[in-house]
Amino acid sequence: METIYANSLSISDINNISPKIVEHINLIGEYCEKRKGVYTVLATLLYYKYLCPQQDIRLFQTGFPGGFSARSFDTRYVTPVLKKLKLPAMAESGWLTRSMEQPYPYDYDYNGKICSTLKIPFLDILDYVEKNPSTAYNCLRILLHKVKEVSDNNIIEILPLTNPDSLTINRIVDALREHFLTKYGTHNGAKLPVLAFHSLYTLLVTQLSRYKDCYLSDLSSLTACDRTNKASGDIEIFFNNGNLFEAIEIKLDKQIDEQIMRVVADKVYKWNPQRYYVLSVYGIKTEDLEVINQLVCEIKTKHGCQVIINGLLNTLKYYLRLLDNLEDFIEQYSNEIETDSELQIEHKKKWNELLQKINNNTDTI
Repeated sequence: METIYANSLSISDINNISPKIVEHINLIGEYCEKRKGVYTVLATLLYYKYLCPQQDIRLFQTGFPGGFSARSFDTRYVTPVLKKLKLPAMAESGWLTRSMEQPYPYDYDYNGKICSTLKIPFLDILDYVEKNPSTAYNCLRILLHKVKEVSDNNIIEILPLTNPDSLTINRIVDALREHFLTKYGTHNGAKLPVLAFHSLYTLLVTQLSRYKDCYLSDLSSLTACDRTNKASGDIEIFFNNGNLFEAIEIKLDKQIDEQIMRVVADKVYKWNPQRYYVLSVYGIKTEDLEVINQLVCEIKTKHGCQVIINGLLNTLKYYLRLLDNLEDFIEQYSNEIETDSELQIEHKKKWNELLQKINNNTDTI
């Protein structure tokens, strides 16, 4: 796979693919950030067809007569390489996307609700490659070439902080509020507050005695469910012996309600943290307040874990007061924004805009 990628950096030698199919492949490549599932599945199937020309790649499940486990192949051989190459990738497999895993062959009768813009191009490509197995290699090269082009265009260099004297906690919180709550025309904005808290804890675990025997876990993918990524929350702090110490669940656009708290209770009993923070921009759902308080008391009594529910922005403000240096937080958050592969250009440009206002010593809102 890595060799094919290396050979995809230049595709000027490819002239044996139908222009219509090239157009379809480039379209799916254009959507590699927004529709990772479709692109990852296509890359997996093209690679498998190159390795096993006799296999009908439309039969992507072992439950089909003559089928094979495309998901397992993706998980073992494709997605890890995409991540290594720093290309867009799902958490484990393109088949985590429900629309791609429906138990029907990928023919023109496929019932899965693939994005309408991409469904026919996707099925056309598979039909074409099935009829022309020798084209799988070059089709994959075209796809990876386009994905690399799109990924390169998504690299935004975050501005340095040039005026640290302008930093105040209120100014930082105002900038973060605007960064989180701006109405973006794309997805994955919910990861912004997760990155902010991950940046905070990156610093806190080295500065506070409370965390002297602890470490901060790497972030899981935003697109992976908790069952898949085996995480107790969005942010996790472990003791050095591997036991969970604290977990933080972050809700950007949801009030904390009874259902969220029951999920939290299940995670507490499963993962055994000493503290569990539940943070939301919009606070607690008023009509669920009584039952939520009962659940918090019940968890404390039965398990011993202290569940703390608070406003997301208020918690940020409090934690910022604990830092040795506000400039360190800006540097850490900017680095996480710049290097995160799930954020879109809009999110990164917005942070640059807010940093520019901080550098110019002007209000961010």
